[in-house]
Amino acid sequence: MNKQVSAFVPVLRLGLVCLVLCSVIYPLAVTGIGQLFFPYQADGSLIKDDSGNVIGSELIGQTFTDPALFQGRVSSIDNDAAGSGTPNYAPSNPDMISRTEDAIDDQQAANPDSGSVPLDLVTNSGSGLDPHISVEAAEFQVSRIAEASGISQEELYKLIDQHRKSQVEELLGAPAVNVLRLNIDLQALK
Repeated sequence: MNKQVSAFVPVLRLGLVCLVLCSVIYPLAVTGIGQLFFPYQADGSLIKDDSGNVIGSELIGQTFTDPALFQGRVSSIDNDAAGSGTPNYAPSNPDMISRTEDAIDDQQAANPDSGSVPLDLVTNSGSGLDPHISVEAAEFQVSRIAEASGISQEELYKLIDQHRKSQVEELLGAPAVNVLRLNIDLQALK
């Protein structure tokens, strides 16, 4: 019996060392490095107003219903970061077809003078939390926003252009704008 117990001691010791290393030391080290070198990103890329109140994250989409503001992508999880994801429907799924048709109808009703609806305004992103829309999707909404806000279309196009991702970021994907940052500056124009 004593030999059996002594055979487990190294295993238990190794298990304890791995437990402390993986669940205490490593997370503390990574958190410390993040806070030291990347505090803005480590804290969630939070955007604050002039009073220091958090108004959102640069990395998580928000739902905007005011017709005088830009609207982001459809989110089947209501942009709830507690459970990212989206239904993995096939394009032939009746629920997907219905939801997409409803989103197209909503966008065409809200933006009647804007032509065909850009794809990213009627489809989910993979996480359901995408904070960006394509430049085309932002420009699609200009007519409605100009009418609702009283800001000229020319000023809105300039604002969109100012918020385009950098050229380096565009090399990795399509030209896009962050909807929250765009709306913050839009409200400042009012």
